[in-house]
Amino acid sequence: MSETHSDIPGPVPAETPVPERGYSMGREKLMLFLRNAMGVFGLVLVLLFFASAIFAPLFATHDPLAMDIPARMSGPSADHWVGTDQLGRDTFSRVLYGGRVALKIAAIGVTVALTTGLILGMVAGFGPRWLDNLLLLVFDTIRSFPTVVLALAAVALLGPSLELVLTIVIVTTIPGYARLARTSTLALKNTEFILAERSLGASTVRILFVHIMPNVIGPLLILAAMDVPVVVTIEAGLSFLGLGVQPPTASWGTILNEGYLIIRDTPWMVIAGGIPLVLTTLGFTFLGEALRDVFDPKLRRGR
Repeated sequence: MSETHSDIPGPVPAETPVPERGYSMGREKLMLFLRNAMGVFGLVLVLLFFASAIFAPLFATHDPLAMDIPARMSGPSADHWVGTDQLGRDTFSRVLYGGRVALKIAAIGVTVALTTGLILGMVAGFGPRWLDNLLLLVFDTIRSFPTVVLALAAVALLGPSLELVLTIVIVTTIPGYARLARTSTLALKNTEFILAERSLGASTVRILFVHIMPNVIGPLLILAAMDVPVVVTIEAGLSFLGLGVQPPTASWGTILNEGYLIIRDTPWMVIAGGIPLVLTTLGFTFLGEALRDVFDPKLRRGR
């Protein structure tokens, strides 16, 4: 921008376009994100994760359930890029389809947990004190149970299944979103614009969903981006222990489990099952930290 040499601002010429404030802020945030090399790298890894999972049938070189007994436990080759498992199934194809399971669990689990935690957190922060205390007690009770212990108890009662893994993921991640939403709601509860809305007779539902939610959802979305690798790891860990996805369905956890049993004969299954977990965790972690830096000016200035 050119400097002005007059203390009295002149009129803006009619032919000079005036950029909208929202557009300029969005462009500034985009430029800040693009200058963050680790954030861009994380975004690339996240896009690769989504693309490989969504388009797994196009990228897979074999049917993930098709067995080739003569080629069992073989190493990388032109036909099997990262080898085969103990039944001769193509490991590369099974890793791709395992990504679809991870994406399903992460997408549904994080979305449902974020939505439920957002609503419960706003109700706790805006509601009466007794309701706030009751919901906090519920959140703390859920957080006090380790995920694996809760999964063991649930499997003993209901048996292992993909739906059970999804339920455990949702239940154990709701308190994090709810507490963050509650804290943000408490900070907004007595602000001037909320008090003005209440004095004008606005309903509680309108205040929560029209005025408070837009100011609360941002930090929750950043937390969701950083929670995706946690959810993926939970699914893989439960499947590794035999508590989640059951064979012959391909999952990164089951691939690691099967690879661990034959690691003395071939290490390729463990390598192929572990690399996607590492890259997915790095991608979402870098992306979440970059988004947090972009949308939190105080944190950015501190760094």
